[in-house]
Amino acid sequence: MKKFIGLLFVSILGGFITLGIYRAFFEKEQVVVEQRTTTPNFVTASYDASPLAAAETTDFTGAAEKTIHAVVHVTNRMTSKAPTSFQDLFFGGGRERTQVGTGSGVIISPDGYIVTNNHVIDGATELSVTLNNNKTYDAELIGSDPSTDIALIKVDTDEDLPYLAFGDSDNARVGEWVLAVGNPFNLTSTVTAGIISAKSRDLSGSNSQSFIQTDAAVNPGNSGGALVNSRGDLIGINTAITSRTGTYIGYAFAVPSNIAKKVVEDLLEYGNVQKGLLGVSIIQKNSPYAVENGINEIEGLYVGGVEEDSGAEKAGIGEGDIIKSVDEIKINKFADLTGYLNSKRPGNTVQLTIERDGKTKTVPVTLSKINSYTLNELGIQVKNISDKDRKQYRTDHGVKITRTAPYLNNANLEGRILVEINGKKIRNGEDAEKIVSEINPNERNVIVILNEKGEAERYLF
Repeated sequence: MKKFIGLLFVSILGGFITLGIYRAFFEKEQVVVEQRTTTPNFVTASYDASPLAAAETTDFTGAAEKTIHAVVHVTNRMTSKAPTSFQDLFFGGGRERTQVGTGSGVIISPDGYIVTNNHVIDGATELSVTLNNNKTYDAELIGSDPSTDIALIKVDTDEDLPYLAFGDSDNARVGEWVLAVGNPFNLTSTVTAGIISAKSRDLSGSNSQSFIQTDAAVNPGNSGGALVNSRGDLIGINTAITSRTGTYIGYAFAVPSNIAKKVVEDLLEYGNVQKGLLGVSIIQKNSPYAVENGINEIEGLYVGGVEEDSGAEKAGIGEGDIIKSVDEIKINKFADLTGYLNSKRPGNTVQLTIERDGKTKTVPVTLSKINSYTLNELGIQVKNISDKDRKQYRTDHGVKITRTAPYLNNANLEGRILVEINGKKIRNGEDAEKIVSEINPNERNVIVILNEKGEAERYLF
């Protein structure tokens, strides 16, 4: 047995020695090559520190110093009588009650004109303004525009005040650094920083608004304050926040300076806001019609109709045209268009770039005056009649009914001419508004309407 184990060990050892001699002297070495592509299938992030360094070294001190002295604290006092007894409810009287609201404002001229929000001064019986140097002045309301939430007030002083000039909000860019300056929670001269998060934001759902969105901290009391860029240019008036708590959570909105400037100029020159009308109706994206007809895929705004006698009709704009830009400002959504047009007035000419049958062209369009009037008491919307209407209906006065409330749909009033209310002749939209404001809804009211044949029909309301 021992002899067998010895022979087995010798045999195994001999095998290893033979294999080693063969591999060392006779077997050729094989080189294994690993194939690798020289082009990676991903992009490596750049770790260049220059952009970060640029952000860290951005100096806001100059813009802040320029702005804080031009931003004021606005106090709104509303005095009303609170009933103290059952008799007071019917015969008046009671103790006077004063409510105090606060906000911010921006001085825009050395002689004391201040722009703020309409909701800051709404309902005020007394207005006062406190400057950054703690001096307080009584303020006078010059005018306001609820639709843009802009108001203009004025203080009288014996010395020139620090002020900010309006910048060009059309040149503001998404991602640009901005400062919000105001008086949140009654804390004066508060400066917060952020970036422009978006432009042409509409919070109403009706495409009537065009806010600058920012993530600079804005809280109650900031309303009416300044939104400035890193150079200290006034590019917006802080107006609103969206929040579940009522305080800042990252979304703040400002009226663009171009719109605020135009409103202020209109209030000073005309006493009210002059709005320019392009005269087109737009097919909204994501609507059933837009989805069925491929309108969602287009870049720009699809014209669904053109108003009669409008600047768009006179310029040759037609249904099916696609609005690409206005005055070289690219148009992606309706708020882009309305936001720009809100900075214009009737008589201004804009260069409208449209696409038609695959070809692009630019046409000048003169904006006309908005002539639509809503008569809520009658449940209708009207506009001034055109020369064509005068000939068709054989009348020299009246207003055309363009829309009715749902409960009047069966009356088929749209397209007809309203010529008289309670025996009073209607010459234009202003007449209609004035007459309707005087009617008593609890009494019988008679209106006269011309049908398609020019025949007078009487309706009781």
